[in-house]
Parts: sequence; structure tokens; C-alpha cells
Amino acid sequence: MNKILNRVPEVTIYFWIIKVLATTVGETAADFLSANLHLGLGVTSYIMSGVLVIALLKQFKLKRYIPAFFWFVVVLISIVGTLITDRLVDEFGVSLVTTTVIFSISLLVVFALWYSNEKTLAMHSINTAKRERFYWIAVLFMFALGTATGDLLAEFLRLGYAQSALIFGASIAIIAIAYYYFRMNAVLAFWLAYILTRPLGASMGDLLSQSATNGGFGFGTVGTSMLFLSIIVSLVIYLSLKQKKPALLPIDRQN
Repeated sequence: MNKILNRVPEVTIYFWIIKVLATTVGETAADFLSANLHLGLGVTSYIMSGVLVIALLKQFKLKRYIPAFFWFVVVLISIVGTLITDRLVDEFGVSLVTTTVIFSISLLVVFALWYSNEKTLAMHSINTAKRERFYWIAVLFMFALGTATGDLLAEFLRLGYAQSALIFGASIAIIAIAYYYFRMNAVLAFWLAYILTRPLGASMGDLLSQSATNGGFGFGTVGTSMLFLSIIVSLVIYLSLKQKKPALLPIDRQN
């Protein structure tokens, strides 16, 4: 079996911060490319999917986790996942309820296949090429599902972006409480929180970028995307420098 060590980051506060920011960028960047640049959902989908494939091929060739490459792929897959849902809804007329159900079932199937083959879904166990492939497929479906779920609450059920973000944020908080205080299974808690960060980020992105008439703050897709991308880049640079910093030997610590 082809061993790949340290292919994914440790689950720390930085992981969750960048994850939420990346999901927000996925929502706003997809809107910017397709609407503001007038590329359309179809052309944007083909371009970004091609870039994602190239990035994934590079990611699979790496021998270890490199923050810049890993999070670049996450941002790209967030954009592509958003575009998949948007095309199904806007171009092919599939309802948000249907897309939510389809991607939920698809994600469950991926998890079932992953577990049946590897007997674990733990994030820290993603140390083979096969497990990493399952991981990225699952993440793609999560982003598509998150877009559908976020739009379902905010637009179809008319809850608005702010209320939707509060609902998803509260759901993540409940999972955290269940994990830390009621011994919820760690793997289950991780993936539930991971799934919910996508609609949380999508709702936040729409809330910030959409006009006031549409229930947003009117910052626009450009301003919102640039703000969150800047924060992501800053955190990735910090993590890259931290990763390169040599660990101190016991004698060094004593001195």
C-alpha cells in the first residue's frame, strides 16, 4: 500500500477558521466569476473544474502536507461545488430540495464506501492515496450539499442569510458541546461540523456580498472575496512558516 504521511492538516482552530473562510470564498468567487465577469455558470464551471483537476494532480504528487497547496485545493473545490449546485438549480431547473436530497445521499454513499474499504473515517488516518481520494470526493459533495442547504434555508424557506447563518452556527455549537461535554464520537462530531461549515460559510458569503434589497450588507462579491482571501493567505503563510520552523531538542528547551 502506498503510504502518504501527513497529507492533511491537524484539526486545530486554524483548520476551522480557514475552512469557514474558504467556504465563504467559494460562494462569493463563484458568483463573481459567473455573474460579474459575465462568464456564465457553464464556462466558469468548465474553467474552474479544469484548474481543480490540475491542482489535485499536483496535490497527489506531494509527499507530505503543504499548507499552500492543500488550502488552494480546498478553495477551488469550494468554488466548483458551488457551481455544480448553481448550475443544477439555475440552468437545469432542479429544485433546492431535490439537490439537497441528492447530495446528502451521494455523501452518505461516499462515506459508506470509504468506511467499508478502510474501516475508518478519521481525519488523522488519511495517510494513503486511496483514503485521500475518498476525502476529496467527500469534500466536493459536502460543498455542493452546503450550497444547496444554505440556499434552501435562506431563499426557498425565506429565512434570510443572517438567520440561516445563525442556525448553522448554533448547530455547530451544539455539536461542539456534545463532543466536549457529552462524549459524542469524535469522528462523527468532526464530519458533522465539517459539513455544516459549508452552509455557514455560504450564508455568510451571501449575507456580506448581496445587496441590501436582497437581505445582505452590500459589500459585493469582489470586496468579500478579497477580504477573506487575504485572511486565508495570511494564515496559510503563518502555518507554512510554523511548519518549516525546526523543533527544539530537549537540550535546547532547557537552555
